Amino acid sequence: MEVINQIKETIHNIAPNNAEITKIEMEGPEIAIYTKNPKAFFENDNLVSKLSHELKKMMNIRTDKSLLMDKDEALEKIKEIIPVDAGIKDITFNECFSEAVIEALKPGLVIGKGGETSKRIILETGWTPNIVRAPTQESEILTGLRHHLNKYSKERKEILKQVAERIYRDANKQAEWVRIGALGGFQEVGRSCMLVETPQTKVLLDCGLNVSNATKDSYPFLETLHFPLSELDAVIISHAHMDHCGFLPYLFKMGYKGPVYSTLPTRDLMTLMQFDFIDVLTKEGRDAPYSERDVKEMLKYCIPRDYRKVTDIAPDMRLTLHNAAHILGSASVHLHIGEGDHNLVYSGDIKYGFVRLFDNIDLNYPRLETLIIESTYGGKSDYQPNREIAEKQLFDIVKQTIDQGGNVLIPVFAVGRGQEIMLVIENFFKTGLMKPKCYVDGMTNEASAVHTAYPEYLREKVKRRILQNDSPFISEIFKNAKNLDRKQILEDGGSVIIASSGMLTGGSSYYYFKELAEDPKNTLIFVGFQAQGTTGRKIQEGIKELPITDSHGRTKALKINMRIETVDGFSGHSDILQLLSYLKRINPKPKRVLVNHGEKSKAIAFSQYISQKMKIPSTAMRNLDMVRLK
Repeated sequence: MEVINQIKETIHNIAPNNAEITKIEMEGPEIAIYTKNPKAFFENDNLVSKLSHELKKMMNIRTDKSLLMDKDEALEKIKEIIPVDAGIKDITFNECFSEAVIEALKPGLVIGKGGETSKRIILETGWTPNIVRAPTQESEILTGLRHHLNKYSKERKEILKQVAERIYRDANKQAEWVRIGALGGFQEVGRSCMLVETPQTKVLLDCGLNVSNATKDSYPFLETLHFPLSELDAVIISHAHMDHCGFLPYLFKMGYKGPVYSTLPTRDLMTLMQFDFIDVLTKEGRDAPYSERDVKEMLKYCIPRDYRKVTDIAPDMRLTLHNAAHILGSASVHLHIGEGDHNLVYSGDIKYGFVRLFDNIDLNYPRLETLIIESTYGGKSDYQPNREIAEKQLFDIVKQTIDQGGNVLIPVFAVGRGQEIMLVIENFFKTGLMKPKCYVDGMTNEASAVHTAYPEYLREKVKRRILQNDSPFISEIFKNAKNLDRKQILEDGGSVIIASSGMLTGGSSYYYFKELAEDPKNTLIFVGFQAQGTTGRKIQEGIKELPITDSHGRTKALKINMRIETVDGFSGHSDILQLLSYLKRINPKPKRVLVNHGEKSKAIAFSQYISQKMKIPSTAMRNLDMVRLK
């Protein structure tokens, strides 16, 4: 293919003669250079960066396979080279990529000052270090996921070659027209999915499901696609909540064999969420739309990208992910379409305001014509109190309940709100305000472990604590309820229980709710958005009885006598003022705004405000609408 041949020619022209390049391979959007003399690349510090700058691609320098040391010998040599303080947890060898995958608590010591330790490993063993951070607490999902990726590395390499051929296929880089199709998540919250299309490229942004139930009506409108899935160039996942990624494995069940782009934490967390989704439905006697096999198949096609790294995903489309400050690894998606023909930003779910977990949201883009923005709290009266007030309110409610011998249930989204609330509760403890018994149940513990594997995505204070082996998520205050008797926790009283799911649609939070609901001493505190149709929304709106199924399979009415409270200010979504501030400060100013991810009344009201007050043409698209952007 012409483009790939041009890339290889450029590399040969720039690399010195003594580099002894034996092979150049395209691995998806990246380039792997195999050499018999890696020292030639290390001696010239600017060589790799010059190649990357010239080709606008990430470069992976690998030793020619003929020079790879025997694995057993290499293992001993690597252990000898790496300082003991690095906290090595595992070393495995990935022959397909000529990599030694090194899992360590302190990756910086494996890299060494100026990369000296890593370079030494390459020069003395031939194996290129692929350094991954070990979580500071046990993580079943990370252990299984990393094993799976290594086991199927040969297949993944072939997949990357196929992806590269599609990205760099001979095609016109101009985009004569660009359009977007609403396949889910417009004038509603749930099943986010949209199609961005040019004459030669088709890309899905998100592929979620409606978490309020798991019926066919809650899936995106994929049946309206006017082409086979084999023509999809890519799927981009903004973040790991189920309303954005929950239906993705179904694509692979139906035969999709293309790349999935997201951040690394999003890849890991969405896998956790999808496995849990299958598990919950199975326990409830319902059929999941896909199986664990489909999730594992999806993993082979995941291509993680860092924030602000420009990536070719099609002949006429480049992707850049930006921090959205919503949950770990969440991203706003920038698409550069054609040769500057159109620039699109999909905000995803965004938080423009203080949170304890993440740095501020990205606001600056090189170019921007169309902005797709969420409107979860886009109603005129959707104001959230500042965090100081919200934390004081939470403290008061918890203290009042514990003082009277009751239990506090805080349903949380396992990813995001769970960790944020843990930081708040820990702060109460550390500052001496209260010393409650605090139990964490459900997926929140596993999700917290994943957070500790990616401290670079967290706010500096939290990052520093994790790096110093003082993770807030394993603080002495938190007990893992998985290892304890739930009934005993409730009988003892005076406990704070942080449990998923956040909308009481199942899982451990629903179990605790059923056990606590009829006692007026107990309190239920909502700290996140409750979607229409969910149990959480019904309770929030004042329902006093719920039909439940007892242990004998009989239906009975559950009386809700417990105290019900909603504490705003902890949401990972922006309120109306924050959304408007985001619109005012995003740079450059968009020429068009499309509103999604909000209940009908909120999406329409927010769109009208943007058009009338901010003088930016805006539309609250409906599901199945198609809008031409260029």
